[in-house]
Amino acid sequence: MFRILVINPGSTSTKLAIFEGEKQVASKTLRHTPEELSPFKKLIDQYEFRVGVIEEFLKTLGFRYEDFDAVVGRGGLVQPIQSGTYKVDELMVSELKEGKYGEHASNLGAVIAYEISKQHGIPSFIVDPVVVDEMDKIAKVSGHPMFERKSIFHALNQKAVARRAAEELGKDYEEVNLIVVHMGGGISIGAHRNGKVVDVNNALDGDGPFTPERSGTLPLTQLIDMCYSGKYTLDFMKKRIKGQGGLVAYLGTNDAMKVQEMISQGDEKTRLIYKAMAYQIAKWIGRMAAALKGEVDAIVLTGGLAYDERYMVRWLKEYVEFIAPVLVYPGGDEEKALAMGALRVLKGVEIAKDYSEEVQKRG
Repeated sequence: MFRILVINPGSTSTKLAIFEGEKQVASKTLRHTPEELSPFKKLIDQYEFRVGVIEEFLKTLGFRYEDFDAVVGRGGLVQPIQSGTYKVDELMVSELKEGKYGEHASNLGAVIAYEISKQHGIPSFIVDPVVVDEMDKIAKVSGHPMFERKSIFHALNQKAVARRAAEELGKDYEEVNLIVVHMGGGISIGAHRNGKVVDVNNALDGDGPFTPERSGTLPLTQLIDMCYSGKYTLDFMKKRIKGQGGLVAYLGTNDAMKVQEMISQGDEKTRLIYKAMAYQIAKWIGRMAAALKGEVDAIVLTGGLAYDERYMVRWLKEYVEFIAPVLVYPGGDEEKALAMGALRVLKGVEIAKDYSEEVQKRG
């Protein structure tokens, strides 16, 4: 049975898990305080600190690195690539260390996995990073040649639940058309056609519906007027788009459970705003149904907001069930998705892709 170590660094946490085959045998979420992280000026400077907490986790459980058949890290901001499981190589690591395509804590996952791989002779992988790009050329056309629509979304969880949905439908992932909706702090809505995400909103940079903390697609001229009014800084405007938009801007909280409680107590403004978020999500589902020419086997709801059956899930079903059946898989088990990507390679079900070759091929 294959044993896999999973490393998933976040901005204020390191999530670790150990899998034996498909079974998770251990896991831990290690929280990091601002005081612990403040000495590190750059993200990559956290490397030794993060390795230390991983080694302490393994020591507590009586494991050594040599006990594992593979180590898999969160992908991070690499170059746009096809989905799948990738061997971590020097080009990938050098780009992540440099933050060439953006800095995010998840960049550390592949870097740490690679060093473990080199030192202890076990393979290292990443699986479905956020920059997976399988969009049709027509979907990238924005409306002006100075701009191109980009594919940045919750690829890891979207791909994992899409495979699960296909299995529930009795088909292979490559045989189905799905609309997958990941609903968390950010919301991404992908059109999955025969195993590829051919269209998706850029969930990182503000495209799509508004979310618990992001403004989504805003009225463009009004936004431009604000930017050039002389009243606001660049940093202020960026935070209005991401971090201080959406539910936070309207209601003062990004906590969906608190919002649901406010609605249950009769707060009509809160109900309107929360339902407006569902309304916008539903409209984007409709856009993706059009991208699939109406041939949709299922609509899949996932992420933290999919736990809300009383309001969010019920409202979305009311809006979109006419398109296709709605399947609900709440949460987003990233550690399992990472482990299963590595396991498919170890079992020979999937061949690990070469990052350098993929980048060269895409030009």
